[in-house]
Amino acid sequence: MTQDRQTLKTALRDRMLSLEAEELTAALEHYERFVKDAQLDLREHYDNSEIAEARENADLAAAFDHPVKDHHSKIDALENLDFSMTNPVVYALMSDGRAMYAKEPEAPELAKNLQLLMLYPYGPYHFAVRADSDFEVLDDIEGASVFLGPQGGGAFNAARG
Repeated sequence: MTQDRQTLKTALRDRMLSLEAEELTAALEHYERFVKDAQLDLREHYDNSEIAEARENADLAAAFDHPVKDHHSKIDALENLDFSMTNPVVYALMSDGRAMYAKEPEAPELAKNLQLLMLYPYGPYHFAVRADSDFEVLDDIEGASVFLGPQGGGAFNAARG
């Protein structure tokens, strides 16, 4: 690998680590805030609403525990990453500087350093509705609100065009 390609690879990895570290910091801040708000001083008397609020904060803290662990895992993986699989839609968004890469001016240039090693056919998409839904065929969703995955995901952005 030439020095230029190594420099670009390092820049890409460093930027990915930076973005993941920012997400980890935000998740930790939420987690720690809810943990703090869930703690009650047992020497004081609390009414039912204060106890319920503390329990709710404990539940929210538990919900943020997963993202914290997830971001730690991603950082560990990125620090040891040589290559990975990705969705072609995500690559296209990076190349065009759109969606989650809109605020990353270096994304299109860094995307030039990504190369296809092999094509991995992604599995089929499945459509699911509640059992009590009136939807019978895909045409029934016209005008409805639908969930296509997280805004940063490939399915969501592919559907937006």
